[in-house]
Amino acid sequence: MGQIMGSLNARDVGLVMDDKPTFDAQSGFTFQRKQREMVAKEEDLVSARIPPKFRDYCAHHLLEYQVCRYNKMPLLYKCAHEKHNYLNCEQQDYVLRMKEFERERRLRKREQRLVGAAA
Repeated sequence: MGQIMGSLNARDVGLVMDDKPTFDAQSGFTFQRKQREMVAKEEDLVSARIPPKFRDYCAHHLLEYQVCRYNKMPLLYKCAHEKHNYLNCEQQDYVLRMKEFERERRLRKREQRLVGAAA
């Protein structure tokens, strides 16, 4: 069983880390949601020796930052733009994951209410 994540309200619906969504991703939306995809290729990440824990949707920004650091050493302040892009992407990814987590929690709570009302 995975690690429990979130508040007490998330625990009573059985949400755990790395759970796959149990509801349709398009449900409740009037527009077509675009599926996220990796921009960086796996072989590029392996050749750049990026650790697996950093191989997420922002890995292409991390690659740009690492290349800049390699090219500009020891003047690392010249890579501030690439570092900012990477950190901004990581923050936006975190917010998106938390929104998806909250959506899943609310949909599970709704499902529990509907089952309770029907019984």
